[in-house]
Amino acid sequence: MMTKDLVLGVVGSLLLVICVLVGVAFLTLLERKVLGYIQIRKGPNKVGIWGIPQPFADAIKLFSKEQTYPVASNYAPYYLSPVFSLFLALVVWLVFPLWVGMNNFGLGLMFFLSCTSLGVYTVMMAGWASNSNYALLGGLRAVAQTISYEVSLALILLSFVFLVQGYNLLEFSKGQEGIWFVCLTIPLALMWLSSCLAETNRTPFDFAEGESELVSGFNVEYSSGGFALIFMAEYASILFMSMLFVVLFLGPNIWGLVFFLKLVFLSFVFIWVRGTLPRYRYDKLMFLAWKSYLPVALNFLVFFSGCLVFIVYYY
Repeated sequence: MMTKDLVLGVVGSLLLVICVLVGVAFLTLLERKVLGYIQIRKGPNKVGIWGIPQPFADAIKLFSKEQTYPVASNYAPYYLSPVFSLFLALVVWLVFPLWVGMNNFGLGLMFFLSCTSLGVYTVMMAGWASNSNYALLGGLRAVAQTISYEVSLALILLSFVFLVQGYNLLEFSKGQEGIWFVCLTIPLALMWLSSCLAETNRTPFDFAEGESELVSGFNVEYSSGGFALIFMAEYASILFMSMLFVVLFLGPNIWGLVFFLKLVFLSFVFIWVRGTLPRYRYDKLMFLAWKSYLPVALNFLVFFSGCLVFIVYYY
């Protein structure tokens, strides 16, 4: 029986990873189409019908190109950091709240925080191992930005842990049967969304990849397969953050089509923001994290902990 459960868990994990990778492929197509229409052009429409096979053509092109590496680079970390980055972006999907219990475990939110914290090291390794000043500067900015916004993310998560009294994502589905959390905590939802943009290095917080000033940032020395792996890791993180927002705030019911429509809409919001907002100034980014989001998140945390104490002792 244990062997059967193990095989079921492995097969379920592989199916989940394959579905995420296919979702990443079509998310890149969606982004190019949406940005095209925002800029009054068509986007990819030459490969196949409406350009649908375009992501697969891009993948074949990138992975079949010659892999180069800078002579002065640190060979092992330079090659391993994109692989490790994609591995983390995929393994964090194991917290996806499946009722059947294949990947479900009780400390899902703690596992998520651990994986996102490890993601800092991949960016730092990629920037340092390239042995390029531009890449190192982009990596340092990405590390500072990610660490700053992880504090806000963790405090917001703790507030909801007090609400549902558990780290399992399935608890959020049960806790939102009456009313969605976004109706109770709109400021926290907006803070979470913008912190997700900063955490995934997306516009208007894309300082790690500021093309106009950093020559593509920490991945400037990467080409072909290495660049493709970093690219896939970023979009897998976008999909995951969209899923997590739906679970935390929008009353998830993962058996219904509505859950996936919400997830696609949140992914569209990431793209929409990229097409409309200019990049922040770096000091304003840090000011927003430490002077605005941190006090608000702490106040909500104290408020929810007080509510929990009141309920426990008086009811």
